[in-house]
Amino acid sequence: MLFPAAGGARATYQTAKVIRFARHGCANRPFFHIVVMDKKVERQGHVIEQLGTFDPLVNERGEKLCSINLERTCHWIGQGAHVADSCAMLLGLSGLLPIHPRGFIEAWRNRRAEAQKSQKES
Repeated sequence: MLFPAAGGARATYQTAKVIRFARHGCANRPFFHIVVMDKKVERQGHVIEQLGTFDPLVNERGEKLCSINLERTCHWIGQGAHVADSCAMLLGLSGLLPIHPRGFIEAWRNRRAEAQKSQKES
């Protein structure tokens, strides 16, 4: 069997693609790459293309930093790539996709917890 790099035939069958996070960074300091992979490949496996990055820890200004190549993301979604729930939430906040229902649930829980906290303090 010839490998694709040698100009030969395809080495694997056509499988579904997924846009998801690949975890990088070190212990207690996560950093994620937003990547396109085969659906059956493990999280740290072979990456087809990197679409962006996401830093979930807040910086000194209270911001979580995210960069996404929206043009390539739209291309892969148009090609039929699935989007993982965690990435769908992030892409919903960026305006590319509709806001994920889990985002509404988390916002509701945060507001309720903040209201309970303010009631206990007063």
